[in-house]
Amino acid sequence: MKNLNPKSIAFYISLMVAVTATVVALTTRSMEINDALSCFVVFAIVFLISYFMIYVALERFIYRKIKLVYKTIHNLKLNRFTKDILGKSLRSEDPLTDVQQEVQEWAEDSHKEIEGLKKAELYRKEFLSNLSHEFKTPLFSIQGYVHTLLDGAMDDGEVNKHFLEKTAGSIERLCNLVNDLEEIAKLESGEEQLDKVTFDIYSLTKDVFEEMEYKAKISNIHFSIKKGCEKPFYVFADKDKIRQVMVNLLDNSIKYGNQDGNTIVSFYDMAENILIELTDDGIGISEDHLSRLFERFYRVDKSRSREQGGTGLGLAIVKHLIEAHGQTINVRSKVGVGSTFGFTLSKSAES
Repeated sequence: MKNLNPKSIAFYISLMVAVTATVVALTTRSMEINDALSCFVVFAIVFLISYFMIYVALERFIYRKIKLVYKTIHNLKLNRFTKDILGKSLRSEDPLTDVQQEVQEWAEDSHKEIEGLKKAELYRKEFLSNLSHEFKTPLFSIQGYVHTLLDGAMDDGEVNKHFLEKTAGSIERLCNLVNDLEEIAKLESGEEQLDKVTFDIYSLTKDVFEEMEYKAKISNIHFSIKKGCEKPFYVFADKDKIRQVMVNLLDNSIKYGNQDGNTIVSFYDMAENILIELTDDGIGISEDHLSRLFERFYRVDKSRSREQGGTGLGLAIVKHLIEAHGQTINVRSKVGVGSTFGFTLSKSAES
């Protein structure tokens, strides 16, 4: 008796009414019905009249209204308002089932949408809180240095110079933060245009090694290319942007590396792409941090990150730069063992 349509409902109700009417007629003394033909005539007349009246009532006054509700729900769900709502076909001949299914699906979609909005709101609040903190730290430092100078420290040449240098460092940090935020905004909006050219990623990596050699020496971090990868690997990408990616990742390997540590860069030919991996033997990252590592302002070790002077946006920029190339970046790590960052770039047609 499931999924009944107007015809089925009218049939069963009319059948019950006709049977009831026939039994009543047979048991009523005022009516002389003594043969089967008379019983059949009464049954048929009552059945047909009942069927017609019930069917018309259901179809015109109930099911048409339900169909209209269904169409409205369906079109609202699809975000399409059309003049011919009634002109579209239902999923089946039973609008009650269709309405139930549509409402259930709509409720599930709405629940997912609400959960997504809650997560977005939580992320927005966290982002604004982090942004406020990142700005306040250097601003308060600058405020303290300036007030100290105004309170009399300007008369002491040595103290004067020391505080001005500190102030300059905080201002530089603010400038770096604003520049990084501006770059992320451009990448997210698609305003940042890529100037793709063919170049050797191996040679670029060697150049970045030389560029960061002094900083690596301070922590006695040794950069090297994996054995067997010391040869040209041509990719088609924005050279300056990929240089920025390499600088950010190598800089992180220095910040979170151990004294006398190693950072090894590897290249792998993956048919259409070249896989680049940077592996260090530093402090590593626990698994619960990996999923959020590329978020803006997310820091695994907040105190150590801020001591190093980073903006907290480096890995977020790296992720956006790689994704702007239509590629992906990932990380695997183990605490006390080290981390490996890997990303792909399109292989050059000249390879």
